[in-house]
Amino acid sequence: MATTFPRQHARTHRFTLGAPRSFTVAPDGSRVAFLRSRSGSDLAHLLWVRDVASGEERIAADPEELLGGAAEELSPEERARRERSREGTAGVVGYATDSSMKMAAFALSGRLFTADLLTGKAAELPTPTPVVDPRPSPDGRHVAYVSGGALRVAAVDGEDDRALAGPEPGTVTWGLAEFIAAEEMSRTRGYWWSPGADRLLAARVDDAPVQRWTIADPANPQQEPTRVAYPAAGTQNAEVTLHLLGLDGSRVQVDWDRERYPYLARAHWSSAGPPLLLVQSRDQREAAYLTVDTATGATSVTLAEYDPIWLELFGGVPAWAPDGELVRITDEGGAAQGDRADAARGGGGARVLMAGARRLTSPALHVRAVLDIGEEDVLFSASEGDGGGAADRRAPGDIGVYRVPLAGGEPVRIADEEGPHLASAVRGGGTLVLSTAALSGPGARVVLLREADSARLGAIESYAETPVLSTAPRLLHTGRRRIPAAVVLPSGYQESDGPLPVLMDPYGGPHGQRVVAAHNAHLTAQWFADQGFAVVTADGRGTPGHSPGWEKAVSRRIAAVTLEDQVEALHALAEDFPLDLSRVGIRGWSYGGYLAALAVLRRPDVFHAAVAGAPVTDWRLYDTHYTERYCGTPQEDPDSYAEASLITDEGLSLVDEDSPHRPLMIIHGLADDNVVVAHALRLSSALLAAGRRHEVLPLSGVTHMASGAAVAENLLLLQVDFLKRSLGIAD
Repeated sequence: MATTFPRQHARTHRFTLGAPRSFTVAPDGSRVAFLRSRSGSDLAHLLWVRDVASGEERIAADPEELLGGAAEELSPEERARRERSREGTAGVVGYATDSSMKMAAFALSGRLFTADLLTGKAAELPTPTPVVDPRPSPDGRHVAYVSGGALRVAAVDGEDDRALAGPEPGTVTWGLAEFIAAEEMSRTRGYWWSPGADRLLAARVDDAPVQRWTIADPANPQQEPTRVAYPAAGTQNAEVTLHLLGLDGSRVQVDWDRERYPYLARAHWSSAGPPLLLVQSRDQREAAYLTVDTATGATSVTLAEYDPIWLELFGGVPAWAPDGELVRITDEGGAAQGDRADAARGGGGARVLMAGARRLTSPALHVRAVLDIGEEDVLFSASEGDGGGAADRRAPGDIGVYRVPLAGGEPVRIADEEGPHLASAVRGGGTLVLSTAALSGPGARVVLLREADSARLGAIESYAETPVLSTAPRLLHTGRRRIPAAVVLPSGYQESDGPLPVLMDPYGGPHGQRVVAAHNAHLTAQWFADQGFAVVTADGRGTPGHSPGWEKAVSRRIAAVTLEDQVEALHALAEDFPLDLSRVGIRGWSYGGYLAALAVLRRPDVFHAAVAGAPVTDWRLYDTHYTERYCGTPQEDPDSYAEASLITDEGLSLVDEDSPHRPLMIIHGLADDNVVVAHALRLSSALLAAGRRHEVLPLSGVTHMASGAAVAENLLLLQVDFLKRSLGIAD
């Protein structure tokens, strides 16, 4: 039987299995550690080490060997961590090393293992289980880990295992990121080793104030429902405090104005300076960079920031440069400084890299994240910025790796691929690992470069499968707002074939860029196109990678702005592509699912069918940090919630009762603890009460990821069948 794309796409986890990832470079540049499974359909990742000089690769940790062939068992804490990071694979899914990269620690099946990265020998440490997030000390003499709500530490040989903090009765955990930090702030950890390896900076989380929700499995009524702490918009968050825990048993609480800055967004501790914290106000309009006195726990404000709309968080910062200067990313100019009128128009501003008071980049680059801070320069990722129309010089979706001197100078792009692409990198000791995906072919290419002259030192092979189809999307800016868009037509399409039914395929909201210069990102669109559609993906206002003002344009108008830009992109593209505007479908997941349902309810004159996967339908049911950034709180900004809702009386009043009732399929995982199934059920109830036609597809035991092979494959098939039926497309 020939392999179909839906089946291959599902069993390869979207062609990610077998691809190398999670790179670490030794400080002397001699070795690279990474994860990779044995094939493009093998879920279990192994830990590998590559010798840069010889090119030899060896396995440092093999899950099958270490577990004796037994199936992996995950603790509830580990399941939660993987759900927050959208990790659906198995084996060694994460690891941490000491500062010399001679030893790595990782958890398997709730047990603690270490691997000698010089000899390739791995061993289990006899510790309490289940183990979560083990991390070696910088000197490699100890391993810290979380178990049973306690933060523990053991010597690297397993001796002297003890709790540094906890366990405590009730709702307290030590050393883990709370739900809101892991889900929305991209802070996935809850403790940090000191550079001297003699103490840890640890978060104590008490989620007693957080309301409890119940997630049941109706397909298995004999099972007890799960109670989860879910901080919905306008409700209380967990209480998070920080403590300095010495290996000698000492404990000092870190003190800051938690009433003014309740969110612990970032923590950094390096030899270049004292512990550095980034804390945020509840409304995310204020933030403070704090330094910690390790003797007393007192904090000092190094820098305070304010924006009347919101302050964004970024990867890799804040951090100290070797000379003690504060490295950060900040928004400046126009809507970036809170000009709401400019933001509403999608106005620009610049996102720049700073070292102390010195600006290292110009508005020509839209800085995305800091990848590494060296002795003399900063490695970072960026898109072309909106300043001076620079965003139109390249096709949208181009994300490059750059380095810029800390002393100031022109940023230099590091590339191993011509044309627009999507790149990331890590480095150490003069060796740089560059991963590049491009439109020209599937997957990503990983090469080792000598930083001094960009000479190639080798490549790390990918075992990922080659897709059974290929794609050549058109990436362009469209409409009066120059909206980034991708258009995919059926393979072999000719103009004489006539106009095509349209499938809009957006995410369309914050933190979800879909128009990227990477081949694999458009494969599913190509498969849908080959079923007889012109597939359009548009990254309207609110999506990242364009300008600060572009992102902030959705403030208090999240529904109206994101839907308006989908309509604008569709109509603008119809002037240049063979789009049949009398047959337009839309599909999406999560925010994209919300946008799909919104489209057929509020603009049935434009959209004729929709598939809404795991949609948020009432923002009062979504979490604090995300929702309040865009909508405020339900108590202080009720109108923004009413306008954005699909189910409240105010939200439904925006739907014309006399408008056509468009077909809508709602898909939702019953085990989803991020966008709970109540969203879908309440929307269905509201539609039923209004006499509106719709279908509901409940997914038993499925979370927000919906990553199981059978589910993922059949979801594609069911969606295309529904869209064809609804739009009158013959097979």
